[in-house]
Amino acid sequence: MPRLERKQQQQQQEEEDKTKVAQPDREAFEAKVNAIADAIEKLQKKQKSFQDKIAERSGGKEEFYAKKTELRAQLDELSGKMNELQAKKDEINAVVGNKREEGKAMKDEVKNMKRSLGYTDEKEIDNRIAAIEWKMSTTVLLLKEEKECIKEISTLRRNRPKVAQVKHMEAQAASFDPGMSMKDQLNAVFEEMSKYREAKKKVQEKMTELMEGRKEQLGDMGDVFEAKDAVSKEIQAKIQERNEARDEFRQEERNFNWYLSEQRKVRQEKIAQERQAGQAEYDLRTKQRQIEKLDEQPFVSEMTLIEQSIAFCKTLVTIRGGKKEEEKKDIAHSNKDGEEVLLRKEDREEEFFFAPTKGKKAKAAAKKEEAGPEKAKPIKHNAETFILFDKLKLDAPITTADVPALVEKLEAQYEEYKLKVAEWEEKREDLKKAIMEGMAVEEEKQAEKEAEEAKEEEKPAEE
Repeated sequence: MPRLERKQQQQQQEEEDKTKVAQPDREAFEAKVNAIADAIEKLQKKQKSFQDKIAERSGGKEEFYAKKTELRAQLDELSGKMNELQAKKDEINAVVGNKREEGKAMKDEVKNMKRSLGYTDEKEIDNRIAAIEWKMSTTVLLLKEEKECIKEISTLRRNRPKVAQVKHMEAQAASFDPGMSMKDQLNAVFEEMSKYREAKKKVQEKMTELMEGRKEQLGDMGDVFEAKDAVSKEIQAKIQERNEARDEFRQEERNFNWYLSEQRKVRQEKIAQERQAGQAEYDLRTKQRQIEKLDEQPFVSEMTLIEQSIAFCKTLVTIRGGKKEEEKKDIAHSNKDGEEVLLRKEDREEEFFFAPTKGKKAKAAAKKEEAGPEKAKPIKHNAETFILFDKLKLDAPITTADVPALVEKLEAQYEEYKLKVAEWEEKREDLKKAIMEGMAVEEEKQAEKEAEEAKEEEKPAEE
């Protein structure tokens, strides 16, 4: 591993160690919680001992509280009745106060009316009017003085009826009762309240006696109660400590789970990147294989089959123009029975289709051929030759007369394939470039699909 790569991995490991979140120690947490629980249990036992000690001195507790409740109910009942009487007293006082205010208002009104009239009797007003009229009739007055006299007479005549009204109001004010008639009611309320107050005082004395008796029964238990309260506070503190420990551990678990989640995300991203890089490498290898395939001539098998078929046909008959197929000289071999002679290398392809051994009959046929052309003869085929001609989509020759026309068709097919090869050679470089640019993938799939369809079409023919 290169030194630089090792250094980078070391730095990456150091960064991960810095950000790493340790898994919460559940065993340590449970040990801590159990220790707190044990401490709480001990404190509760201690608290129970104080409670038992208090219970020993608390005999008759139910009777005490029952009696206390009974006395409290009596006090509440008496207080309720006294509150009702107080409300009634306040109501009477309010009425008396209102009456007093009303009487005072009436007296003030009479006093004000007397002051505004200036006269307390109608006769005084009549005498004053007569005196003014006498003055006007016996004395020469200025116009202004005469008007003032007339005005005063008018005022006196207008106020004369009010004198009787003032007298009436004065009589009412004198006979007005300022609440004195309700004094008896107030006295009755005071007497009843005194009775309830005495009864309440007696009940309170009983309550005090009860509480003092209870206190004497319990004795000096102040230290015990204080110790019990102190233990209770310690228990609450331990419970709080346990809750805080649980909250802290849960928070550590949440932090650790978040850390694991983040680590999973990082791993998934890394896997995705590696998968993407692997896919890119796979695509590159696929393109390289496609380019390598382009260097292979695509029509080799078809052209080889046509060449072999033409060679096979030429071994059967003489082609146009009357030229005889050049007969190969036979070499006489002195091989024993059961021995065979291996053909020459250049004759092995012809043997694949048809390589008849020359015996006596073959020599006789050769002599006949030398004698002159003969009539068309039937050609013997096997299943393999029929299959090969079917692949070329041509009918196998039945007689030697069919061979020349068949050879022409084969040569025409061969020329077509030569043109296809030339076209392929022209397009090969462009196809390579297209493959590297990623444009030939679909074409390759289409070609594979067509090849599969061609194979499906050939199956019925072979059957």
